[in-house]
Formats: sequence, C-alpha cells, structure tokens
Amino acid sequence: MAEAPDMDDSTAPLIEHLAELRTRLIRSAIAFLIGIILAFTVAEPILQFLLEPIEATLRELGDPSPTMQYTSPQEYLFTLFRISMVFGFALSFPVIGFQMWRFVAPGLYKQEKNAFLPFLVASPLMFLLGASFAHFVVTPLAMAFFLGFADVPSIIADLMSTVVGAEAVTGVEAVVPDTADGIRITFFGKVNESLDITLKFIMAFGLCFQLPVLLTLMGKAGLVSAEGLGNVRKYAMVGILVLAALVTPPDVITQGILFTVVYGLYEISIFLVRHVEKKRDAKLRAEGYFDEDDEDDQGDLPEEDLK
Repeated sequence: MAEAPDMDDSTAPLIEHLAELRTRLIRSAIAFLIGIILAFTVAEPILQFLLEPIEATLRELGDPSPTMQYTSPQEYLFTLFRISMVFGFALSFPVIGFQMWRFVAPGLYKQEKNAFLPFLVASPLMFLLGASFAHFVVTPLAMAFFLGFADVPSIIADLMSTVVGAEAVTGVEAVVPDTADGIRITFFGKVNESLDITLKFIMAFGLCFQLPVLLTLMGKAGLVSAEGLGNVRKYAMVGILVLAALVTPPDVITQGILFTVVYGLYEISIFLVRHVEKKRDAKLRAEGYFDEDDEDDQGDLPEEDLK
C-alpha cells in the first residue's frame, strides 16, 4: 500500500506564507497608526488648507469674514479624525507599499521585478498629481459654481460691519439690520459637509489619474493592447461620462472637466501601451524569438508545408 503524502510537508509553505503575510500586515497597520497620529497633530492646518478654495470664493463674492460651523459637539473632532485617516494613510503609504513589495517580490522573476517596481513608484505620484489638480483647479471652479447662486456674504459679516460702525460713531449696541426685501439667503457652511466635497474631488481625480498606470501595467502583462483600447474608444467615452456623473456633484462644469481629463489620460494610456508593445517586440527580435520575415517566408511555402 502506498503511503499517504506527508501533510505537514505540503502545508509548511502555506503556513510560512501566511506567517509572513501576517508580519507584513502588522507592520503596515503600525505604520498606518503612526501616520494617523502624526497627521492628527497637524489636522487643523490641513483642514484650513483644504477649505482654502471655499474661503477664496467667499471673499471674491464679497464676504470679508468667511465662517464655517459645526452643529454637534463631536462633529469637529470627527472631522479632524477623518482628515487624520486620509493623510495618515498617505504618510504611511511608502511603508505599506514597501511591505507589499517585500511580500510579492520573492515570487517574481528579475524581469518581472524590474517591470513592476516603476509602477509602484508611479502610482502615488500620479495620485498626488490628480489630487493637486482637484484641489487647485477643480474645487475652486466648483465652489464658484455652487456658491454663485446664493447671496453669499454671511449675516455675520453684516453684524461685524454694524458693530464697527455703531461703536465708532454712536457707541450704541449693534442689532441685526432690518430688511424689507424678503427672506435673505445666507451661506453658513458646515465643516464636515464642505470637507466632504473637497475630499470627494481629491479621491475621484487621484484615482482617475491611476488610469495610465493601470492600463500600461496591463499592457506590459499582455492583458490589453493599444489596438484593442483604440477599438473600444467609443465605449470608453460612454463609460467615462457615466463615471463623471457618479463621482462628481451634479454640475456640468465639474463633470466636463473630469471627462476631459480622464479621456485625455485614456489616450495617453493608448500611447504608453503602444510604446510598451514596441519595446517588447524589439526585445523579442533581438533575442531571436520574433522575426518580421518569418510571416513572409511562411506565405511563400506550400500549404502542406505549413501544416
């Protein structure tokens, strides 16, 4: 009777991989926690930086003292913690990415390592580029579009101007000025809701800027081709339009910007995939695996010789 295979020997490699994965995950979690703590120490300046487009828009529309509010005791703290989560991950990503790389690298050939490593570096850079584009270009345009519909100067600005005028001229206590023009529409922005819009823009454009990295990596792996991406261009345009409608607020300006940017990235991806294919074909020719004259020679052969 044949002996049963040793189960301990067959499961040992799996146990070793799981143990290493646990170690990598623990180190990543520790780095993430440290990143959250570091980000929380500067969360308020980061919040001010993220809300700068709204502040600038309000000042341009005539509000000399832009004001945000929160309506529950824990709201501001949770807002700062949310910022800490996002930027803590950004701070810890180099460590997390390194741990991911150390886990998968032993199973890759040298050529695969050389192919994969540049994309690991390009991905955070492209995300940073997309996030910067969202913060400095898209968010100011969106805020100008949204806030331009209402009478933006806040009633707090009126109170301040009334206080200054009353104290300087009469010394009488200021009161809220009377109006006879109907109900006044005033912007009192909530901190968490305003931050939510800004972070959505940052995440949406940061992820969309990953498109060239993803498609180029897929092209390098042979999963997509430049010709195939070109053939489905019209379907890609429809998909990008749907994506722009889902991840951005319902305004034509922001959706148009996102569509234009993502479609431009799609065309850039086609160019990069074509460049990858040319380099791969040139390398195969140099190694003797592929020859342009092979097809011509086969075309001259009788049909029975090709079988």
